Amino acid sequence: MKILIDIMSGDKAPVEQLVGAVQAAVETPSVSFGFIGNEDIIRAVASARGLDIGSPNIEIFHTAEIVTMEDAPLCVVREKKDSSMGVGLKMLAEGKGDAFVSAGNTGALHAGSTLIVRRIKGIQKSAIATVLPFRNPTLLIDSGANIEISPETYVQLAKMGSVYMNRILKVDNPRIGLLNIGAERTKGTKTVAEAYGLLENAEGINFIGNVEGKELPMGACDVLVCDGFSGNIVLKLTEGCAAFLIGKLKDVFNENPMTKLSALGVKNGLRRMKKDFDASEYGGAPLLGLSKTVIKAHGSSDAAAIRNAVRQAVGCVENNVVYEIAKLVVPEIIPREKEATAGRN
Repeated sequence: MKILIDIMSGDKAPVEQLVGAVQAAVETPSVSFGFIGNEDIIRAVASARGLDIGSPNIEIFHTAEIVTMEDAPLCVVREKKDSSMGVGLKMLAEGKGDAFVSAGNTGALHAGSTLIVRRIKGIQKSAIATVLPFRNPTLLIDSGANIEISPETYVQLAKMGSVYMNRILKVDNPRIGLLNIGAERTKGTKTVAEAYGLLENAEGINFIGNVEGKELPMGACDVLVCDGFSGNIVLKLTEGCAAFLIGKLKDVFNENPMTKLSALGVKNGLRRMKKDFDASEYGGAPLLGLSKTVIKAHGSSDAAAIRNAVRQAVGCVENNVVYEIAKLVVPEIIPREKEATAGRN
């Protein structure tokens, strides 16, 4: 197995990316790693940080360009083909790696993955799937890739999410919820109402009906299916509420000497709570529906988040997530003998 890592992309690149990647390489010596980026910079950072990049399971692939957060999505297939992101996706498509991890520009990564790595044959849309740290981990799909989707795509997303939660988070028979403004099946837009009917009759998934936003933190479902527009709003609101709540707790405990003293008694509990709210504990967001594993780490990822994203990529490859998605969503393309990857669309 070989995991390709974009060292140059992200708010804290290349330092945090390299530190996290090296930590992952040390943890899993049986896995090979390709560090993609400017070799001179990588070696300089490694030297400054005392990182050992001479391990037999680490290989550096030099690139001259970087995709920035301001670049247009299609830059990765046009003017910045020699970027760390572009080269990584090309290597993945050519079979020179089993998974690719990047904390870079989301639009460029999604566009590049779709055009270079390609979707599984028969999959209508690839989607960004993000684990939300609620009472029970909830997979939000789509969390931003596709603004509008068809009723049929809702069913494909539900099946992809079900496979991921079962194979990676080990949830038996994941409960699939449809994001809506009410519990009644007739609620929502025409598209969502049609999707409800298709999901209700879909084989291979455990559809439980509509789920309202207020029910999400209480663990109403294991997989929440929605279009990317609604999903991104849910994601950003969740992130903002978590930061707000942690901040308010700090304010309460810093009010006076007595409250500061009481904070000592619950310090460990507060640390656990903060960790529970940290979505990076689950790694990055997989782009499901592609013919190979691509993980989008958060743009502000630190070394720990990068390490977790790499662990996630390893888990996806070990658990044959791409194959299992193809088998459930588009079984007609799966040959009798299992293949490493499903066909490309």
